Amino acid sequence: MAHYGFALDIRRCIGCHTCSVACRIENNLPKGNWWNRALTDGGEDMDTPEGAFPDVSMEYLTVACQHCENPACVKVCPVGATYRDEETGVVRQDYDKCIGCRMCMSACPYTGVRLFNWEEPKYTIDFSIGDTDVPKHQKHVVEKCTMCWHRLAKGEEPACIEVCPERARFWGDLDDPESEVSKLVRDREHKRLLEDRGTNPSVYYLV
Repeated sequence: MAHYGFALDIRRCIGCHTCSVACRIENNLPKGNWWNRALTDGGEDMDTPEGAFPDVSMEYLTVACQHCENPACVKVCPVGATYRDEETGVVRQDYDKCIGCRMCMSACPYTGVRLFNWEEPKYTIDFSIGDTDVPKHQKHVVEKCTMCWHRLAKGEEPACIEVCPERARFWGDLDDPESEVSKLVRDREHKRLLEDRGTNPSVYYLV
């Protein structure tokens, strides 16, 4: 049993989007789909600073599925397509069970972390990329970050962790007090998104 989660260092993140691109490649995401996004506080557009010139600041938050301990999405799914894996704490999505009702998207308080494939997925290039163990993307299903479940099954860490050039991303077992991610959460000041919603997210932003 484990409880995998992330610690993301806001002070080190430079908003390079390397983690976002690695996620797209590793998971062979359809055109236009991003499971992991680098957002700023200044507005909806990419790299928008907060404030008015000359008093501006910019802080990046990379946002994906928060892999909550108490996931709202799981509670509302009528067919069990969205579920929390008790062995790892990863909130997963079974494409074959999904009926496209999008109740999970409605219940999730973290806007934009789940995507719905309205049409047959289209791709920029005409051959698959990424890991061969990634499930085939389907029409009329909901998708999201899987914490690179296919990599975890092989004892590997998520792709976004492996590529971060500033070492701003950390991942591991939050239940293991000796893991790097647990030590960071214990020793550093941090915040979590929308804690008041009671979802108990497994993503910690180190400040």
